[in-house]
Amino acid sequence: MEKPDYKNWVPKGMLIALSTASIISILCILLLGTISTSLSGTAQAIIIALLGIVFLVCGISSVWCIIAYRAFSYNGKRKLSRQIVNGTAAYITIPEGGKGLDIGCGSGALTIACAKRNRQGTMMGVDRWGKDYASFSKGLCEHNAELEGVHNVSFARGNAIKLQFPDESFDAVTSNYVYHNITGMDKQRLLLESLRVLKKGGVFAIHDLMSPSRYGDMNSFVKALKDMGYEEVNLIDTTKNMFMTSSEARKFMLTGSSLLVGRK
Repeated sequence: MEKPDYKNWVPKGMLIALSTASIISILCILLLGTISTSLSGTAQAIIIALLGIVFLVCGISSVWCIIAYRAFSYNGKRKLSRQIVNGTAAYITIPEGGKGLDIGCGSGALTIACAKRNRQGTMMGVDRWGKDYASFSKGLCEHNAELEGVHNVSFARGNAIKLQFPDESFDAVTSNYVYHNITGMDKQRLLLESLRVLKKGGVFAIHDLMSPSRYGDMNSFVKALKDMGYEEVNLIDTTKNMFMTSSEARKFMLTGSSLLVGRK
Protein backbone atom coordinates (compact mmCIF):
# COMPACT_ATOMS: atom_id res chain seq x y z
CA MET A 1 0.00 0.00 0.00
CA GLU A 2 1.39 3.37 -1.02
CA LYS A 3 2.27 5.69 1.85
CA PRO A 4 2.24 9.51 1.84
CA ASP A 5 5.59 11.04 0.94
CA TYR A 6 6.25 14.04 3.18
CA LYS A 7 9.87 14.24 2.04
CA ASN A 8 12.73 15.21 4.32
CA TRP A 9 14.40 18.55 4.94
CA VAL A 10 17.71 16.78 4.21
CA PRO A 11 17.54 16.28 0.40
CA LYS A 12 18.51 12.88 -0.97
CA GLY A 13 20.47 14.68 -3.68
CA MET A 14 22.68 16.26 -1.03
CA LEU A 15 23.30 12.88 0.59
CA ILE A 16 24.24 11.34 -2.74
CA ALA A 17 26.49 14.27 -3.75
CA LEU A 18 28.40 14.31 -0.44
CA SER A 19 28.80 10.54 -0.36
CA THR A 20 29.97 10.47 -3.96
CA ALA A 21 32.48 13.28 -3.36
CA SER A 22 33.94 11.50 -0.32
CA ILE A 23 34.26 8.19 -2.21
CA ILE A 24 35.85 9.82 -5.25
CA SER A 25 38.32 11.80 -3.13
CA ILE A 26 39.53 8.76 -1.18
CA LEU A 27 39.84 6.74 -4.39
CA CYS A 28 41.95 9.53 -5.90
CA ILE A 29 44.16 9.58 -2.81
CA LEU A 30 44.69 5.84 -3.03
CA LEU A 31 45.36 6.06 -6.75
CA LEU A 32 47.91 8.86 -6.40
CA GLY A 33 49.62 6.96 -3.63
CA THR A 34 50.03 3.76 -5.62
CA ILE A 35 50.89 4.85 -9.16
CA SER A 36 53.75 6.87 -10.53
CA THR A 37 52.88 10.28 -12.03
CA SER A 38 54.69 13.13 -13.71
CA LEU A 39 53.95 15.30 -10.68
CA SER A 40 56.76 16.34 -8.39
CA GLY A 41 56.74 14.95 -4.87
CA THR A 42 55.70 18.32 -3.45
CA ALA A 43 52.88 18.82 -5.94
CA GLN A 44 51.59 15.30 -5.37
CA ALA A 45 51.69 15.78 -1.60
CA ILE A 46 49.72 19.05 -1.90
CA ILE A 47 47.07 17.40 -4.11
CA ILE A 48 46.76 14.46 -1.72
CA ALA A 49 46.43 16.87 1.22
CA LEU A 50 43.67 18.83 -0.57
CA LEU A 51 41.87 15.61 -1.47
CA GLY A 52 42.21 14.56 2.16
CA ILE A 53 40.48 17.74 3.26
CA VAL A 54 37.69 17.15 0.74
CA PHE A 55 37.31 13.60 2.02
CA LEU A 56 37.12 14.69 5.65
CA VAL A 57 34.66 17.52 5.02
CA CYS A 58 32.41 15.50 2.71
CA GLY A 59 32.72 12.36 4.83
CA ILE A 60 31.77 14.08 8.08
CA SER A 61 28.97 15.98 6.32
CA SER A 62 27.67 12.73 4.82
CA VAL A 63 27.53 11.03 8.21
CA TRP A 64 25.73 14.03 9.75
CA CYS A 65 23.23 14.16 6.87
CA ILE A 66 22.52 10.43 7.14
CA ILE A 67 21.89 10.72 10.89
CA ALA A 68 19.65 13.76 10.36
CA TYR A 69 17.79 12.14 7.48
CA ARG A 70 17.02 9.07 9.57
CA ALA A 71 15.94 11.13 12.57
CA PHE A 72 13.52 13.28 10.54
CA SER A 73 12.19 10.52 8.28
CA TYR A 74 8.48 9.83 8.66
CA ASN A 75 9.25 6.14 8.23
CA GLY A 76 12.33 6.05 10.48
CA LYS A 77 12.67 5.12 14.13
CA ARG A 78 12.79 8.63 15.66
CA LYS A 79 10.16 10.26 13.42
CA LEU A 80 11.15 13.73 14.61
CA SER A 81 9.31 15.50 11.77
CA ARG A 82 6.10 13.66 12.59
CA GLN A 83 6.40 14.59 16.25
CA ILE A 84 6.93 18.28 15.43
CA VAL A 85 4.06 18.38 12.92
CA ASN A 86 1.57 16.58 15.15
CA GLY A 87 2.68 18.60 18.18
CA THR A 88 2.07 21.86 16.32
CA ALA A 89 -1.26 20.69 14.89
CA ALA A 90 -2.47 19.85 18.41
CA TYR A 91 -2.83 23.58 19.12
CA ILE A 92 -5.14 24.19 16.16
CA THR A 93 -8.91 24.15 16.65
CA ILE A 94 -11.25 25.22 13.87
CA PRO A 95 -14.94 25.91 14.50
CA GLU A 96 -17.74 24.20 12.58
CA GLY A 97 -17.54 25.40 8.98
CA GLY A 98 -14.37 27.38 9.74
CA LYS A 99 -11.16 27.71 7.72
CA GLY A 100 -7.52 27.33 8.61
CA LEU A 101 -4.38 28.41 6.74
CA ASP A 102 -0.99 26.69 6.74
CA ILE A 103 1.74 28.97 5.41
CA GLY A 104 4.69 27.37 3.61
CA CYS A 105 3.02 23.97 3.49
CA GLY A 106 5.83 22.20 1.57
CA SER A 107 4.64 18.61 1.18
CA GLY A 108 1.36 19.24 3.01
CA ALA A 109 2.27 17.48 6.26
CA LEU A 110 1.06 20.13 8.73
CA THR A 111 -1.91 21.15 6.58
CA ILE A 112 -3.12 17.55 6.47
CA ALA A 113 -2.44 16.96 10.17
CA CYS A 114 -4.56 20.00 11.08
CA ALA A 115 -7.32 18.94 8.68
CA LYS A 116 -7.38 15.46 10.23
CA ARG A 117 -7.92 16.96 13.67
CA ASN A 118 -10.60 19.37 12.43
CA ARG A 119 -12.95 17.45 10.17
CA GLN A 120 -15.64 20.01 10.98
CA GLY A 121 -13.68 22.70 9.11
CA THR A 122 -11.28 23.05 6.19
CA MET A 123 -7.57 23.71 5.84
CA MET A 124 -5.74 25.47 3.02
CA GLY A 125 -1.99 25.10 2.50
CA VAL A 126 -0.06 27.73 0.55
CA ASP A 127 3.53 27.67 -0.65
CA ARG A 128 5.68 29.30 -3.31
CA TRP A 129 7.26 25.84 -4.00
CA GLY A 130 9.88 26.85 -6.61
CA LYS A 131 13.33 25.54 -7.54
CA ASP A 132 14.87 25.81 -4.05
CA TYR A 133 12.65 22.93 -2.95
CA ALA A 134 12.00 21.27 -6.30
CA SER A 135 10.87 17.97 -4.77
CA PHE A 136 7.90 19.73 -3.10
CA SER A 137 4.86 20.67 -5.15
CA LYS A 138 1.13 21.28 -5.09
CA GLY A 139 0.62 17.92 -6.79
CA LEU A 140 2.60 16.16 -4.06
CA CYS A 141 0.47 17.81 -1.36
CA GLU A 142 -2.75 16.79 -3.07
CA HIS A 143 -1.51 13.23 -3.56
CA ASN A 144 -0.52 12.97 0.11
CA ALA A 145 -3.96 14.22 1.17
CA GLU A 146 -5.60 11.64 -1.07
CA LEU A 147 -3.48 8.83 0.38
CA GLU A 148 -4.36 10.00 3.91
CA GLY A 149 -8.06 10.04 3.03
CA VAL A 150 -8.29 13.72 3.95
CA HIS A 151 -10.73 15.70 1.80
CA ASN A 152 -11.29 18.87 3.84
CA VAL A 153 -8.08 20.37 2.51
CA SER A 154 -6.88 22.39 -0.48
CA PHE A 155 -3.56 23.79 -1.71
CA ALA A 156 -2.58 26.90 -3.65
CA ARG A 157 0.42 29.02 -4.52
CA GLY A 158 1.12 31.79 -2.04
CA ASN A 159 3.91 33.83 -0.55
CA ALA A 160 4.39 34.42 3.17
CA ILE A 161 5.84 37.87 2.49
CA LYS A 162 2.49 39.09 1.14
CA LEU A 163 -0.46 36.76 1.53
CA GLN A 164 -3.18 37.02 -1.10
CA PHE A 165 -6.02 37.00 1.43
CA PRO A 166 -7.99 39.88 3.01
CA ASP A 167 -7.67 40.69 6.70
CA GLU A 168 -9.36 38.26 9.09
CA SER A 169 -9.98 35.51 6.51
CA PHE A 170 -9.15 32.44 8.62
CA ASP A 171 -10.09 30.92 11.97
CA ALA A 172 -6.63 29.42 12.39
CA VAL A 173 -3.13 30.13 11.09
CA THR A 174 -0.16 27.81 11.34
CA SER A 175 3.32 27.29 9.95
CA ASN A 176 6.32 25.07 10.61
CA TYR A 177 10.01 25.89 9.99
CA VAL A 178 9.32 28.37 7.18
CA TYR A 179 10.18 31.97 8.01
CA HIS A 180 13.85 31.40 8.88
CA ASN A 181 14.36 30.43 5.23
CA ILE A 182 13.13 33.81 3.99
CA THR A 183 16.22 36.00 3.76
CA GLY A 184 16.26 39.78 3.82
CA MET A 185 12.94 40.06 5.67
CA ASP A 186 12.22 41.14 9.22
CA LYS A 187 10.83 38.00 10.84
CA GLN A 188 8.50 39.84 13.20
CA ARG A 189 6.98 41.61 10.19
CA LEU A 190 6.44 38.20 8.60
CA LEU A 191 4.62 37.06 11.73
CA LEU A 192 2.41 40.14 11.66
CA GLU A 193 1.59 39.50 8.00
CA SER A 194 0.56 35.94 8.91
CA LEU A 195 -1.55 37.11 11.83
CA ARG A 196 -3.18 39.79 9.66
CA VAL A 197 -5.38 37.14 8.04
CA LEU A 198 -6.49 35.65 11.38
CA LYS A 199 -10.07 36.32 12.47
CA LYS A 200 -10.97 37.74 15.86
CA GLY A 201 -11.15 34.76 18.20
CA GLY A 202 -8.95 32.64 15.91
CA VAL A 203 -6.00 30.53 17.05
CA PHE A 204 -2.44 30.40 15.75
CA ALA A 205 0.52 28.06 16.12
CA ILE A 206 3.76 29.03 14.37
CA HIS A 207 6.91 26.96 14.85
CA ASP A 208 10.32 28.17 13.70
CA LEU A 209 13.93 28.88 14.65
CA MET A 210 13.07 31.97 16.68
CA SER A 211 16.56 32.73 17.94
CA PRO A 212 17.39 36.39 18.75
CA SER A 213 19.80 36.53 15.80
CA ARG A 214 16.92 35.73 13.43
CA TYR A 215 13.86 37.14 15.17
CA GLY A 216 15.12 39.78 17.56
CA ASP A 217 13.51 40.15 20.98
CA MET A 218 10.55 37.77 20.87
CA ASN A 219 9.56 38.44 24.47
CA SER A 220 8.96 42.06 23.51
CA PHE A 221 7.03 40.87 20.45
CA VAL A 222 4.79 38.72 22.65
CA LYS A 223 4.10 41.75 24.85
CA ALA A 224 3.37 43.86 21.76
CA LEU A 225 0.80 41.35 20.54
CA LYS A 226 -0.91 41.38 23.92
CA ASP A 227 -0.95 45.18 23.82
CA MET A 228 -2.59 44.93 20.39
CA GLY A 229 -5.44 43.00 21.96
CA TYR A 230 -4.51 39.37 21.45
CA GLU A 231 -6.20 37.41 24.23
CA GLU A 232 -3.46 34.84 24.62
CA VAL A 233 0.14 34.70 23.39
CA ASN A 234 2.75 32.16 24.49
CA LEU A 235 6.30 31.56 23.33
CA ILE A 236 7.30 27.94 24.02
CA ASP A 237 10.82 26.54 23.72
CA THR A 238 10.35 23.23 21.89
CA THR A 239 13.94 22.01 22.43
CA LYS A 240 13.50 21.00 26.05
CA ASN A 241 11.85 17.60 25.68
CA MET A 242 8.74 19.00 24.02
CA PHE A 243 9.34 18.21 20.35
CA MET A 244 13.02 17.31 20.77
CA THR A 245 15.75 17.13 23.39
CA SER A 246 18.33 19.86 23.91
CA SER A 247 21.05 17.55 22.58
CA GLU A 248 19.03 16.87 19.41
CA ALA A 249 18.52 20.59 18.91
CA ARG A 250 22.26 21.18 19.11
CA LYS A 251 23.12 18.17 16.96
CA PHE A 252 20.72 19.11 14.18
CA MET A 253 21.35 22.87 14.48
CA LEU A 254 17.78 23.55 15.64
CA THR A 255 18.63 25.62 18.71
CA GLY A 256 16.17 28.47 19.00
CA SER A 257 13.21 26.32 17.93
CA SER A 258 10.13 27.85 19.49
CA LEU A 259 6.38 27.67 19.10
CA LEU A 260 4.38 30.90 19.12
CA VAL A 261 0.78 30.04 20.02
CA GLY A 262 -2.27 31.96 21.10
CA ARG A 263 -5.66 33.39 20.29
CA LYS A 264 -6.66 36.70 18.75
